Amino acid sequence: MWFDLDIIGPPLLAGLLVCLTHVPLGRRVLDRGIIFIDLAIAQIAALGVLVALLINAQLSTIWVQLIAVVSALVGAAGLQLCERWWPDIQEALIGVTFVLSATAGVLLLAHNPHGAEQIQELLAGQILWVSYSQLIPVALLSIVVLGFIFWEEKLGRWAFYVSFSLAVTASVQLVGVYLVFASLILPALAVRHCHGFNALGFGYLVGALGYIFGLMLSSQLDLPSGPLIVWMLAMVALIIAWGLRWRAACQVNRI
Repeated sequence: MWFDLDIIGPPLLAGLLVCLTHVPLGRRVLDRGIIFIDLAIAQIAALGVLVALLINAQLSTIWVQLIAVVSALVGAAGLQLCERWWPDIQEALIGVTFVLSATAGVLLLAHNPHGAEQIQELLAGQILWVSYSQLIPVALLSIVVLGFIFWEEKLGRWAFYVSFSLAVTASVQLVGVYLVFASLILPALAVRHCHGFNALGFGYLVGALGYIFGLMLSSQLDLPSGPLIVWMLAMVALIIAWGLRWRAACQVNRI
């Protein structure tokens, strides 16, 4: 069946939780002009997990999560300093940070017989294997992140980096680096000309439809879920963006 909740229920809920925090964060990323910050922080978090597991492969899930969060927060603190000291080259420094973190992971796993599989899992994710029990701490963390996002103006600029680090750390281990970036940027691009609750609502619509169609097609076509969801997000974002522009044009013509 195209919509078997026994198969796509947990991964769909995981995707919706990712979108819950990434849609509003994506708009802030576009406003700040730091498009690749999520890739950099996600890669830093993943690198922290790799280092921890290489030191001790028997670490519990809690310790792995803690190490990933600390790694992401350290990376975010460094990027915030870059924003303060070198704002004119901040985007370039973010790109360099991503490349260094990604290649460090490749070097660390160079002699690991399962290294290629681990890198593939970090990038494309294993969203189909997500369980409901994994989503409970992510849901609680998402509530905290949303608090940081919507109180950012009162808490200061550091709140953006903290919320970003927490959101990306949780999501990259659920859905992989590719989907983290797509969930953050594609809905934000689709609604970039909208404002207020319209932007948020249509952004969530892009995310929800992208994950639903991607998971349904993945289960039917036996294709990797992560990359297929990325493509569905892109297609839905394009359709929604076109629809919003058409609606805006119609309103202008009426006036």
